[in-house]
Amino acid sequence: MSEDSTVFLAIYIITFLIAFPNAVLAFFSCIHKIHRKPLPIDIFMLNLTISDLIFLTYLPVKMKEAADNLVWNMPYILCHVNIFMFFLPFYSSGLFLTAISAERYVCVAFPVNYKSPNRIIYTIIICVGIWVLVVITSIFPYKVAFLDSDEADNTTNKGHLMAEPQRCYSNFTAKQLRELLPVRLSIVVVFFLLPLLICCFCYINLICILLKFPLIKKQRKLRVVGLIVGTLLVFAVSFAPYNASHIVGFIKKENPDWRMKALMLSTLNACFDPIIFFCISKDMRRVIKVCAKALCNTLQLTECIVSHVITQ
Repeated sequence: MSEDSTVFLAIYIITFLIAFPNAVLAFFSCIHKIHRKPLPIDIFMLNLTISDLIFLTYLPVKMKEAADNLVWNMPYILCHVNIFMFFLPFYSSGLFLTAISAERYVCVAFPVNYKSPNRIIYTIIICVGIWVLVVITSIFPYKVAFLDSDEADNTTNKGHLMAEPQRCYSNFTAKQLRELLPVRLSIVVVFFLLPLLICCFCYINLICILLKFPLIKKQRKLRVVGLIVGTLLVFAVSFAPYNASHIVGFIKKENPDWRMKALMLSTLNACFDPIIFFCISKDMRRVIKVCAKALCNTLQLTECIVSHVITQ
């Protein structure tokens, strides 16, 4: 395995081990809370969790690709699914994080309007609209990369995507890039720049409101800070490098060589989401504390057993 493949595989494994248990816990926690008393924040969190689970379910396929030195030795139909199972969650996660930031801001800034009886209906409509937008947007890269590949020319030295099935969604012809690069730039605007601006607006105003009310509990303020930090980490570490590759690619009219490394950082998105779950959900905080306590007890017991065996 090359050095890049080893790093890719390590990041994928770490992401899966950290994010999958937390995503499952968050999923059942949201289901329980919605069944008991549906709130907009729980519906947004449920959809964010579903987005993470879609990505994490497909992640073992990417592990296999990394273990094979980034050569695609699996059925090529899985490569077709790649855009929808691996890329789609990136787009939806950003929008649902934006929806959560807007919901938190409206909850504090406009508490009367927030208690409107129609708020659940509006929330469901927003969630459905996000999924529809993400799916429709994902169709365009899929069409360029796969459906139009038979008509593409071979003017680049990177080869034809379908003529080299050992690679998945990494080599593009000149014709494919002419169609794909503008689509990627529009994705940057719709799924990164606008959501980031909305999140910054909502959280800056939320902080200003909280500073005006010193009687608010310190723990609640810390949870708000944690929510803001978790969201900004997702945008800065996971989304920014990948979207930067789209901007650079559009300017230089090429597929940047470092795009795959930026894509690797995007997988860490699922690792940061538990911070958001922890700051928002009381049930998640309780479950995580119980699991952490059980883990500590297990480690202490294991240490005692090992010490006892060594001394015998």
